[in-house]
Order: sequence, then structure tokens, then C-alpha cells
Amino acid sequence: MKTIIAKVLAQTPVVYVSSKKSDSGQLAKSEIKLKELGGNFENEFACAMFGNLAQCKFVEGDLVVAALRFSVRESNGSFYQDIVATDVQTI
Repeated sequence: MKTIIAKVLAQTPVVYVSSKKSDSGQLAKSEIKLKELGGNFENEFACAMFGNLAQCKFVEGDLVVAALRFSVRESNGSFYQDIVATDVQTI
């Protein structure tokens, strides 16, 4: 888990995906693009947000503190990194 201070670059609309973890079988999902503070060449992250957090609206330019969880999965011999924002709070 990593906590960062970042600027919101973009957020996608909420979509609903199937989930065994949800009572209704559907879970809200949104993607958010974050950039760490410091300049033009700072780290950028494309993160998934799920559930109630996915339904929060962030606008371009918002300053936020975000808790990010990183994981790696393998599919057909290739590796993919997933980043999930577990908490995002505006500053």
C-alpha cells in the first residue's frame, strides 16, 4: 500500500461490473488518473475505484490524498499490474 498526494487528471464515468463480493451481483467501478505533485515528469497512476468510492466525483485539478494498492497478475504468460485506489480524499 502506498499513500500519495496527487492532482486528478481525469475520471471515467461509473460502470457496473459483475462481482461475487456484492449482494446484488454488481459493483460500481470507475477509473481515475492521478499525477504526483512536483513537475511535468512526476509519476502518473491509472487506478480503479470500486463500490462507494467509485461513485464519488472528482474533477480535473482536484488535489487529493490517495491510498493505492498494487498487485500483479499473470494471464497467458504475460504479467499485468493493477492499481486500486482504496481511499481518495480531497485536500
